[in-house]
Amino acid sequence: MIILFLLSIFHAWKRGTGHVAYLLGGFGFGLLLEYVNVVSNAGYKYGQFWLMLGHAPDNIPVCIGMGWGIIIYTSRLVSDNRGLPLIAAAAFDALLALSIDLSMDVVAYRLHMWHWDWESHPEAGTALTAQWFGIPYGNFFGWLCVVFFYSTFARTLEKIPISGRTGNRIWQAITPLLSILISQAALWISLFPMSTWLREKFGIASREKLIFLLILFPILAIIGFRKRSIQQQGKLPAITWLVPGWFHLYFFAWLFLGGFAGENPRMTFFCVLNLMLGIFIHWWTHLRKPAIGS
Repeated sequence: MIILFLLSIFHAWKRGTGHVAYLLGGFGFGLLLEYVNVVSNAGYKYGQFWLMLGHAPDNIPVCIGMGWGIIIYTSRLVSDNRGLPLIAAAAFDALLALSIDLSMDVVAYRLHMWHWDWESHPEAGTALTAQWFGIPYGNFFGWLCVVFFYSTFARTLEKIPISGRTGNRIWQAITPLLSILISQAALWISLFPMSTWLREKFGIASREKLIFLLILFPILAIIGFRKRSIQQQGKLPAITWLVPGWFHLYFFAWLFLGGFAGENPRMTFFCVLNLMLGIFIHWWTHLRKPAIGS
């Protein structure tokens, strides 16, 4: 994770201040989210890693923030390369991130990288069978919201014209910080007041909200692909396949090395399906010849 983070920083540094700030913003946003969730007893605790932030048991691994940063950064590299309009690009970023998380969380949970507190919710089922094979649906809903909000607000703020080279560079540097603050507010509204209202008024829980976004975001992405003005802007950098490739293959290998594949045939089927889907997406974005912009 550290190596991939450093490679991403190096790539962003070559592209300019705004790209470094966007990556570091994703890193900081990830740390902030995880820290707030853990200390507020949001339902999970982390295992002890080499480099931790905070005091046990309410501390978080720094590598988790790195993971957030590099996933958000490389997802945007792909959507930018495809020439998608803003909202479609943010939706596509969120879907790319979720494709990693769907399989990663299932295996990481079984490797004791973190622990979900199912013991206080016995009605949900056993720890390894509740909701998405032991992972709450709200976790994936949160992933989609986090990436979508950060990508949307960062891209929007970046479009604000700032006069002067120095002023523009300063604005590029602080844009991710502003994006984090606005995204945190939007995330809080989505996960608390709005979720409470939907549950009490209509009986809509995390699963239904997740299904809604899994329908909405692909539609937004497809519309964006149809409306884009540029088909593809040359080759994607190696970091855009190194990051998702490492996540997919590392946790897929542990699915079998850890003996988890025999636990639940449905879980193993979906892990394999998700890996195949990830390979297809990156074949589509990397191996197809660049088309000429219209």
